[in-house]
Amino acid sequence: MISRTHDLAAITALGVVLFLAPPESLTLATVLVAILANQIGGIAPDIDQPTAPFWRNLPIGGVVGRIIGRMLGGHRFITHSLLGLALFGWLAHLLLITLQPIMSSIDINIVWIAFMIGMISHLIMDSFTKEGVPWLLPIPIKFGLPPIRRLRITTGKSIENFIILPGLLLFNCWFYAIHYSQLLTLIHG
Repeated sequence: MISRTHDLAAITALGVVLFLAPPESLTLATVLVAILANQIGGIAPDIDQPTAPFWRNLPIGGVVGRIIGRMLGGHRFITHSLLGLALFGWLAHLLLITLQPIMSSIDINIVWIAFMIGMISHLIMDSFTKEGVPWLLPIPIKFGLPPIRRLRITTGKSIENFIILPGLLLFNCWFYAIHYSQLLTLIHG
């Protein structure tokens, strides 16, 4: 999947989880940081790809991206597995604990969960592509949905651009419109 699809899938998953399991209270600061963390989580697995938007937006990102990509085993290797999910989750948790003293009004547990939802959504979405995802690494088998490879999506092609992306966008418009008052109540306490 391309980055904008991952961005939209991450925020979609975050919204659905928020309304299925709403936290007891939520500050606006926590919401904003959680959305940022969710979007970072939504693209984090592609840190292993030197051409990813994350690297393209940094002055020497291409060079650093190639080095990081090689260290991580290439695209769709460790960062696209349960092992990578656990590693990223642990590192994100350590970072949030370190930053907690300067973010005292932010619930870091909600921010961490939002990050993880973004990462999981990335892996799920990439499971629908022809390449699949090595969920059980170090077992070198890439899993995909549906199991028949030729029925899966080609990244950046018509099905993604004209069905999945607009479908996610329409779902979000509908979903947030019908849950808008609940969202406001949740934020205002």
